[in-house]
Amino acid sequence: MKKIISTIGVLASVFAYSQVTFGLRANALLDTSSASWENFKGSINQAVDTKGDNSTGFNVGLAAKIDFPVSGWFVMPEIYYTSFKKSVETTGDVEIKAKSNRIDVPVLVGHNFLLGKLAAFVGPVASYNLSTDNTYADFKENGTKDFTVGYQFGAQATLSKFVINARYEGAFSKDSRKFINTVADASGNNTEIRYDNRPSMFIVGIGYNFK
Repeated sequence: MKKIISTIGVLASVFAYSQVTFGLRANALLDTSSASWENFKGSINQAVDTKGDNSTGFNVGLAAKIDFPVSGWFVMPEIYYTSFKKSVETTGDVEIKAKSNRIDVPVLVGHNFLLGKLAAFVGPVASYNLSTDNTYADFKENGTKDFTVGYQFGAQATLSKFVINARYEGAFSKDSRKFINTVADASGNNTEIRYDNRPSMFIVGIGYNFK
C-alpha cells in the first residue's frame, strides 16, 4: 500500500511540474497504400483530379500535450470526430460511396526538438465506428466491427499558438466490409462488394493552442 501511495505521489509531482497545452485540431485525410513520398504525392494528385470525390475525409477534435520537465518527452492524448468516404465500383458499373464516421482516440508519445518548436511522435489510435449498416441504392452494408485499433506516427511544428502537423495512420486490426445487393440477379445470386473500412491514410492539418 505504501508503494502504491508513493508511486501516485511521484506521478502527481511529475504532472504538477509538467507543462500542459490544450488546443483545437482540424485535419484532411488522404487514402494511401503505404508511408512513402510517392504514395503521398499520388494521394494528393488523386484528390485534386477527382475533386475529393474518391477517397478523402476530414477530422476535427481536441488535443492535449503534456510536456515532462527537462527530458523533452511528452504525451499527447487526442480525440477526434472522423469522417471519410471511399468510392467502390460494382461489376454492373454502379458506384457506391461508402461513407464512414467514427470517434478516434490517439494516445501519442513524442520528443521535442528546437525548444519545442518541432516534435516527432508515435502511438496507437483506438477507433469506434458510429455506423455499421448503411444502405446505398440496392446495396446494404454488412459491418461487423464497432471497434478497431491502428497506429500513427508523424511530426508537428508549432509557431506561436498555431500548429501544423503531418502524420501517417496504419491499421493493427482490419475492418473488411462488404455491400450485399438486396436484389438478386437473373441467376438468383446477390452480388457482394468488399472494401476496406480502415484504410491507411496520410493526415495533414492545422491547430490552435489555447495554452
